[in-house]
Amino acid sequence: MADPIVFAGTVEWSGENPGISLKEVPDGPFVVLASFFRVVLSPHGRGHALVLLQSPNDASPRPEQKNYCLHDNEALARYLVIDFVSNFGAYKGLAALGSLVYRRLDSVEASGDPASTYSETVTAGDLHVRLTWNGLGEPFCFALPPDKSATGKHHMPSLFVGCQDASVMVNGSALSGKPVPREIAGRNISTAFLAFSETWIRAS
Repeated sequence: MADPIVFAGTVEWSGENPGISLKEVPDGPFVVLASFFRVVLSPHGRGHALVLLQSPNDASPRPEQKNYCLHDNEALARYLVIDFVSNFGAYKGLAALGSLVYRRLDSVEASGDPASTYSETVTAGDLHVRLTWNGLGEPFCFALPPDKSATGKHHMPSLFVGCQDASVMVNGSALSGKPVPREIAGRNISTAFLAFSETWIRAS
């Protein structure tokens, strides 16, 4: 019998974390950032959160371009933002994270097929947000060691699905921008992807 693969350390959270990062030009700044969480285990219990930066480079955005964290568990949402999202490459150092409006979710719904087109739709009061991933590719599984993870402190075994295109709709209107190419674990995908079976284990 083969020896099991064991990740030494403490499991901090596990679940799903698909994301969409959009640019207007490939070598320009990100103009929209969206990171969705469906957490099944954490120190703060279960829950959902969507970090949506409509003005990622603006700490004081216009009212129609507010930066939100939509959630059904605020303690979990703040933990994810402070300990994880703030370390993600596209989000790191953004003043916009300090101006997030935390708003309670009314509903969350996943739809579609991760083999072709997939969506996450959330509603919070008068705010309706739909994330859609199109042209989904072959799933692949990998495990980043702590020094290669976003935090520099965690093992991160994950299942990723890259996609060709993606959109963020807010109250029926599409936000600007397109995903751009990126590489992870030797695979060429884009800055929009599905991330399932994702577990963050703080290295011992």
